[in-house]
Amino acid sequence: MKTFRTIKSWREFREPMRHKPIGFVPTMGALHPGHVSLLETSLAENAFTVVSIFVNQQQFDQDHDFQQYPTTLQSDIRQLEQVGVDALLLPDASEVYADSYRFTVREHEFSKQLCGAHRPGHFEAVLTIVMRLLNLVRPDNAYFGEKDYQQLQLVRDMVTAFFMPVNIVACPTVRESDGLAMSSRNGQLNEQQRKQAVALYATLQQSKSAQEVNELLVALGFEIDYVKDVANRRLVAARLGNTRLIDNVRI
Repeated sequence: MKTFRTIKSWREFREPMRHKPIGFVPTMGALHPGHVSLLETSLAENAFTVVSIFVNQQQFDQDHDFQQYPTTLQSDIRQLEQVGVDALLLPDASEVYADSYRFTVREHEFSKQLCGAHRPGHFEAVLTIVMRLLNLVRPDNAYFGEKDYQQLQLVRDMVTAFFMPVNIVACPTVRESDGLAMSSRNGQLNEQQRKQAVALYATLQQSKSAQEVNELLVALGFEIDYVKDVANRRLVAARLGNTRLIDNVRI
């Protein structure tokens, strides 16, 4: 696996690969089997797979959340090598935001709902970093998990709106054996909260309405940000202590 820490070195390497199908998985590190499933799909569908690890401070609405985000770079690198990833992009924030975050991408409708209603500026930061990384990597296919369903849909819409030549591939949510959607944040749950967290997916599956999900989760000790039906999805964001969990199911 080749590692690139500067934009210049990546661009020099990327230029000769104009006709080679490239898959891209953008991450913030702290890799888990959910990320690995994206990588394996990309490796199966492309001649060359690139992963980026960049913890995007701009998308954290609370500083303590950014400070608590796990950093596991050496473990991440070992996982990437074991899976067989071809290239790792480790850009520095000073290069990614050489403009000091003057230029951003804003969406004025869906991004204001659901997670966006509780996290001002979050999706502006997400779309901005995704657009920058897509323009830098120039992949044929980019892979995103369905767990972050609102993010997935916004990225799809952005790519369409700006005529970006990349196919956004949605990959199914990967779950623990008890059903909890895999997330880098799960490690922040204490033992009791981890037991409680199982109820999130189970309640989504078993309830007849969003209102019923809301009521049952509150009774189980969750603090609810939202439970809403959007198109053919029922989406939820709920907190246990300081840890925010999201999930969704098809309805």
